[in-house]
Amino acid sequence: MSLKKKSDVDFSLEKKKHKKKKSLIVSLFATLALIIALLGAGVAVASILFLKDITSTLPTTPEIIAHQPSLATRVYDRNGTMITQLFQENRTWVKLDSISPWMVKAILAAEDDKFYEHSGIRPIAIMRAVMVDIFHRGAKQGASTITQQLARNLFLSSEKTIIRKAKEAVLALRLERIYTKDELLEMYLNTIYMGHGSYGIEAAARIYFDKLPGALTINESAVLAGLVAAPEKYSPFRHKQNSQTRKSYVLRRMLDLDWISKDDYDRCIEAMPALAGNTKRSNSLTLEDAPYFISYILFKQLLPDYGTDRIYRGGLRVHTTIDLDLQHKAEEIVAKMPHEGALVALDPNTGEILAMVGGRDFDKSKFNRATQAYRQPGSAFKPLVYAAALEQGYRAIDHILDAPLLFPNGWAPTNYTANKYDGEMTLVTALARSINTPAVRLAQIAGVGRVANLARRLGITTPYMPDDLSLSLGTASLTPLELAVAYSAFANNGYLAEPFAVKEILTQRGDTIEQNGPNLTGAISPTVAVTMRSMLQQVAAWGTGARGKIKDHETFGKTGTTNDCTDAWFVGGVPGLLTVVYVGNDDHKSLGSKATGAVMALPVWKEFMDYAVGKMNLPASFAIPGDAEVEAVSVCRRTGFLAAGGCQAIELLLPLGHAPSSYCPWHGGSIGEARSDENAPQLLLAPIDDSASADMYMMHIAPAAVPPQDSHETGGEIAGSPAEVPVTQKKAGESEPAKIPSSTGGSAYETDPSQQTDMEKRYQELLKKYNIIE
Repeated sequence: MSLKKKSDVDFSLEKKKHKKKKSLIVSLFATLALIIALLGAGVAVASILFLKDITSTLPTTPEIIAHQPSLATRVYDRNGTMITQLFQENRTWVKLDSISPWMVKAILAAEDDKFYEHSGIRPIAIMRAVMVDIFHRGAKQGASTITQQLARNLFLSSEKTIIRKAKEAVLALRLERIYTKDELLEMYLNTIYMGHGSYGIEAAARIYFDKLPGALTINESAVLAGLVAAPEKYSPFRHKQNSQTRKSYVLRRMLDLDWISKDDYDRCIEAMPALAGNTKRSNSLTLEDAPYFISYILFKQLLPDYGTDRIYRGGLRVHTTIDLDLQHKAEEIVAKMPHEGALVALDPNTGEILAMVGGRDFDKSKFNRATQAYRQPGSAFKPLVYAAALEQGYRAIDHILDAPLLFPNGWAPTNYTANKYDGEMTLVTALARSINTPAVRLAQIAGVGRVANLARRLGITTPYMPDDLSLSLGTASLTPLELAVAYSAFANNGYLAEPFAVKEILTQRGDTIEQNGPNLTGAISPTVAVTMRSMLQQVAAWGTGARGKIKDHETFGKTGTTNDCTDAWFVGGVPGLLTVVYVGNDDHKSLGSKATGAVMALPVWKEFMDYAVGKMNLPASFAIPGDAEVEAVSVCRRTGFLAAGGCQAIELLLPLGHAPSSYCPWHGGSIGEARSDENAPQLLLAPIDDSASADMYMMHIAPAAVPPQDSHETGGEIAGSPAEVPVTQKKAGESEPAKIPSSTGGSAYETDPSQQTDMEKRYQELLKKYNIIE
């Protein structure tokens, strides 16, 4: 074969080999492409299925928009001062423009300086984090933007898994489509946890620096921004060095980003900002300010009406009636008392509760003695007996006997000073000196049923109201708040002013959902109210409450003491303020010998009232309404006639046209004129009184007291022998059958002492009932 033919054959073989090799490579590439395509399709399908799976459990766009973060409910006093917060997460929402720009820069520098540039996620950072997580066989590397962190805070858990991160990324993209960057940053700053129970920048600024968010400095902002990564680790309260190190990192980032100057950096790098002095964390179970009052409105009104979720997560604003300054003073005074007790202060014209203290220490005893302790008021109940008598036309100047009493069944009520009786006296004197036997007689004259009816009209709601004559001595068991409401009618000219503690409740957006104001109902006539108050002013002027007179203000009030000095009271007020003080042991043991209301309760009342009157702008005198048909009259406090030169004169308000026209015959007035005076005082004889008692204890005039010119009018009977004061006797028939208590005079109408010991248990049960604790 020729060389040429051989060469052609070789070339042809080489060509065939090359084609075969090329075909094999193409085939391999095609196969590889197919495999890659199949793998890609598989990955794509898997990704779609994976995304479909994880997104099926994520909130929809409407659900994202409707989401409301847990916000603390704030409770304010009447002047807008915050008392406390009720929360599961301590958070109060603030607008972005109310936050310091240094805080905004610090948080961006620390967490996401590209926040305003990305679309919610940073893919390169995510891939880097995924690779690290894969090689470490678990989630180790973080790559979350502020939007991703927000998504996690709002809708996801904090578990470190790839699935959670995928969900986080999907949600971040959705959030970026729904909200603007500023809205997202505002949400983030209001939802992040910053340690010590603070959720969001408002709570953190207050807890760490006692500031509003808008007042934060560069240094303070750097400390707070550093907390986000690990709030407990970087807490300046617990780990100052860690906090300083983290703060330095944030400041360096701010400097590198040219967001602060080098001078700012140098000034702040070593200096640690001053922290707030009180690091105590409040929570849903801790009531620091006004605890008895807050627990009162919480369990009486807020939780029953709105439920736990709305109160503890709804961000409501509750405006109450109390004055926090008065409340603090009341708490301070009650805490100093040697025995347990309570103080309640009201605005008698509106029913607003201005202060409420239910005990010396809420942490030791949740028992609110202001609203839950049913105690006998003793003589503090007597004004209701006298008011019932005034309703029937009797007057403060009329007379009644202070004399021994013995009822057919053996009941024999006595005075505080046993076996001492002062005979005939005016009603105002009997009340001012708080003498027992006249009160019993007056109850028999007026009728126990009428007294009880008046008590109900004045707001006494207790179920423990005896229906016998012992009621006149205060054996009904009632709460201090009830007694405060009843006395308010004497201050406000006859109205039952329903007590209330919450003025207004607003939503987070400022919409009013509840509003309360005065609810007044006519209880007694203005004439009765004004004349009764006039009598009680004598108690504070020269009676058992004389040490309670408030300087430059008309003052009225009444002491109260029960048998064996078990309970001590003082109730009274000045124009615009009514206060009750109760002192008593929870086990009903005696407060001690001579531990009367004037000794135990009145000094507490006086200290509080002096402070309150000094703080409040109150009128000096009570207003007398036009429909109160009364006149001011100066009378002798002993006889009730118009005051003569030698009388101990007192000024009383008496029903118009019912004042005497003659002067006191004891102290220079004419007996003849007194006898002919149609409005002269009368001696009221109770059904229990007999003629012998009247003769023995009635008032007499000594011969020297009779003016010579009047001797002929008595036919010479005065000379050499006592003569009766010319007071007409009026024997009262029984307006109703008088029920007489047992001869022991005891009363079962008292709180069971075990109630106090069980109160902590009951308090915990209430917390469980409203899902505040597990």
